[in-house]
Amino acid sequence: MKSKSMVTPSNILSVILAVVLGAMIGLEREIRGKAAGLRTNVLICLGATVFTIISKYMGSGMNDSPTRIAAQIVTGVGFLGAGAIIRDRGGVHGLTTAATIWLVASVGTACGAGFYGLAVLSTIIAIVVLIGLAELEKPLGRFRKKQEQQNISNEDN
Repeated sequence: MKSKSMVTPSNILSVILAVVLGAMIGLEREIRGKAAGLRTNVLICLGATVFTIISKYMGSGMNDSPTRIAAQIVTGVGFLGAGAIIRDRGGVHGLTTAATIWLVASVGTACGAGFYGLAVLSTIIAIVVLIGLAELEKPLGRFRKKQEQQNISNEDN
C-alpha cells in the first residue's frame, strides 16, 4: 500500500492556524492565571487538529467513518476538562477552564477538517465571552452578594 504524505499545504495551514488560535485563547487564560494556560490550550488545539487530519486520511477510501476519531476527541477532552473541575466547600471551581478546554478542542477539530472560518469565528467569540463576560460578572457578583446579605437579614427578623 502506497503511503500518502500528510504534509500538504492545506494540512500545514490547519496546524499553523490551530497553534495561533489555541494560543489566542490560551493567552487569555494565562493572563488570568489559570492552570490550563497558553501551552495547554495550544497543545489541545494542535492535538485535536492532528487527530482530525489523521482521521480524514484513515477514513478516505475505506468503509470507516472519519467522524469516529472526532467523537473520541470529544470524549478524551472531556476527561481533561473533568480534571480541571474542583469541588470544595465554597462551591465548584474550574468550570470555565473545563469549558475552554472543550472549546479549544473543537477549534482544533475545525482546523483539521478545513473549516477555517468556523475556527476563527469561534475563537473570536470565545475571547469576547472570556474577556467581556468576565467584566460583566463582577457587578453581577456584587449584586448577588448584596441579595444574599438581604436574605440573611430578612431571615433573622
